[in-house]
Amino acid sequence: MKVAVTLMKGWVVVVFVLLQACQPSGKDSGVVLLGQASPLTGQQAAIGKDNEHGVSQAIAEINAAHWRIAGRPLVLKLDSEDDQADPRMATQVAQRFVDEGVVAVIGHLNSGTSIPAARIYAAAGIPEISPSATAVKLTQQGFKTTFRLMANDAQQGAALADYATGALHALRLAVIDDRTAYGQGLADQFVLQAQKKGAVVVARQYTDDKATDFTAILTQIAGMHPDLLFFGGMYGQAAPMVAQMAHLGMTQRLLGGDGMRTPEFIHLAGVHAEGQLASKPGVPIESLQKGKAFAAVFEQRYGKIQNYAPYAYDAVYVLVAAMQAAQSTRPADFLPYLAKTHEFDGVTGKISFDAHGDLVRGAVTLYQVRQGQWMPVKTVMEASQ
Repeated sequence: MKVAVTLMKGWVVVVFVLLQACQPSGKDSGVVLLGQASPLTGQQAAIGKDNEHGVSQAIAEINAAHWRIAGRPLVLKLDSEDDQADPRMATQVAQRFVDEGVVAVIGHLNSGTSIPAARIYAAAGIPEISPSATAVKLTQQGFKTTFRLMANDAQQGAALADYATGALHALRLAVIDDRTAYGQGLADQFVLQAQKKGAVVVARQYTDDKATDFTAILTQIAGMHPDLLFFGGMYGQAAPMVAQMAHLGMTQRLLGGDGMRTPEFIHLAGVHAEGQLASKPGVPIESLQKGKAFAAVFEQRYGKIQNYAPYAYDAVYVLVAAMQAAQSTRPADFLPYLAKTHEFDGVTGKISFDAHGDLVRGAVTLYQVRQGQWMPVKTVMEASQ
């Protein structure tokens, strides 16, 4: 309690002001602060806002349902931060979340931002659930606070390589990656599995996650006559890449991962998007009953789902389920229940975590652009080894 004394026209007016802090521990209030971190500006803003909208939709539903924890009303409040897809900014955002007292973080979107931020959350005992970071390293750091809701790059990269060498009969491969934790990690896993399947990598080129002109490296690759070009990176670069391939007369398909498989890629690439291929962890959302219901509400409110919004949405519900099981909003109390999540029925499917915080039985779906839409081609539950 704080006492403010104000002198007014000779009278002493004593005003007692009770400061009720909205701390996330649940100790003083039912208001629980959740963090969400993703790139909300820059080249990846479309998918960053998509994550934010997924979290917002879950929070709105839970608050409207008037859920209770230990007999007290649960009110979720969102603190959404722009990490700019920059690892250095991500650590600043992570420390800010800790200082502000969030009980958990949904994020970060990118592997390159999630990995360094994880150490800060672990030191503070705050759970981090990424709806989209796929680098194997994320959950291999030994932190008990790190979780993810989709298949990792080992699973996704292998599925892509199996499809390239099997269904597409591509045995001469060219590979470009953007040197980020995500892009390089996915490309490395793709190459590893492709070589197991008898493919030869005739060109391995590198760029960075800010480049937009790939003419020089594409010209070198064209001279090697690959059957297929694989790109480890995001949609904002994949789109100009396919346009520049067409300009150079390259007829090879571009194959990418979930960073490429967004509606925004099709919008940016235009006619050059047709026929291109990419994967996305998980089964097609429209094939799941709860997923279809989620999509109908989400798209009416926010527009077309870009990629990870359903996973961000599920992350909030998984967290609240752990709080309910613990009957507490204190991270130290509900974290053990979060780690034991088993067969939670989410809009993205059944959710269980293994000992590392990885999703058990992560699915991967291959897609192709057909008539201006990403159409599912094949879903595998586990890539072959």
